Amino acid sequence: MENKSAFEVYTTEKLNCAQSILKGHQNDFNVSEKMIDDFKAFGGGRAENNMCGALYAAVQLAESEEAKNHIISSFKEQTESTKCSKIRKAGNIPCKECVRIASELLSSTLQDA
Repeated sequence: MENKSAFEVYTTEKLNCAQSILKGHQNDFNVSEKMIDDFKAFGGGRAENNMCGALYAAVQLAESEEAKNHIISSFKEQTESTKCSKIRKAGNIPCKECVRIASELLSSTLQDA
C-alpha cells in the first residue's frame, strides 16, 4: 500500500503541518508513530524560532546539512519567510500550501541522494 502524500494527510487527517510531513514521508525515513505524535508540539508556529512546522519537520528528516540548507533556502524563496507568523500574517500562502512545498522539497532530496 502506498503512503498518502503529506498534502493528502494534512487535508484529510487530524494532524498538524509538522505531523503531516512526518506521516507523508513515514516509509521514506522510517518515522515512528511516537515521533509523529511528538511533533504535535511543533504545529501552529510553535517550532523552534517560530519556524513553519512543515518546514521544521522536513528539515528534521533531511539527512545532510546540504539538504537541510537547500530545503530552508528554497522554502524561503517560495514563501518569503521561514517563520510561521510572517507567512500567516502575509495571508498569501495557506498552511496546506506550506505542507505541499516542504514535502516536495524533502522528496527532491531523496531523488538527489
